[in-house]
Amino acid sequence: MRIAIVEDNESIAKGIAYRLEDRGHATDILSDGEAAELFLRDDKNDLIILDITLPGLDGLSILRGLRSRGDHRPVLLLTAHAEVSDRVAGLDAGADDYLVKPFEMDELEARVRALSRRRAQAIEDSITLGRLTFRTETRMALVDDTPLAMPRRELAVLEALLRVNGRVVLKPDLLDHVYGTGAPVEDSAVEAHVSRLRKKLAPAGLDIKAHRGLGYSLLESEGQT
Repeated sequence: MRIAIVEDNESIAKGIAYRLEDRGHATDILSDGEAAELFLRDDKNDLIILDITLPGLDGLSILRGLRSRGDHRPVLLLTAHAEVSDRVAGLDAGADDYLVKPFEMDELEARVRALSRRRAQAIEDSITLGRLTFRTETRMALVDDTPLAMPRRELAVLEALLRVNGRVVLKPDLLDHVYGTGAPVEDSAVEAHVSRLRKKLAPAGLDIKAHRGLGYSLLESEGQT
């Protein structure tokens, strides 16, 4: 497995790398937030160990960018802060696990093993909800095995909604997923995509529910479950 280590403390980063490489993993070390953000857009790592406090761009911003782009690789956050609010912020941003400094390398290694097992179980070729199937590799949506024609951005909205298993996708996160992080796009753009997608999914017994002031969730229509 290849693991990216994003940590500006050189001794900690090297210590993690030495332990993981000793266990047969390959590693990439990055110490600057902005450089890491660019690197993680087009790398081949299977798992990311990410410090929250970084020069240039903080770890939570990097993490939110990953998730908004549909990057679901496991992320283990590192932080010097043990407060519950910090852990909650990290998990809400999309972290899979959280480790407070100082930590024992044995514990870090155990958490990496757990995340790698979880990742292997989570990889799937398709996502199904009711009569709808979304094939992740070909990015094709089908209803009862019949392809559903829709443009790229509607497919991106559909994917974002399917991947959270009925939970609410916040509108800013949906915009970032469809258009890219920080794109100068108004909320009305995603609202238009949702409106058209809702009409296409209704015959399949699915409904996109709007949560006022928050975002959207995708569920089977009442009477279909």
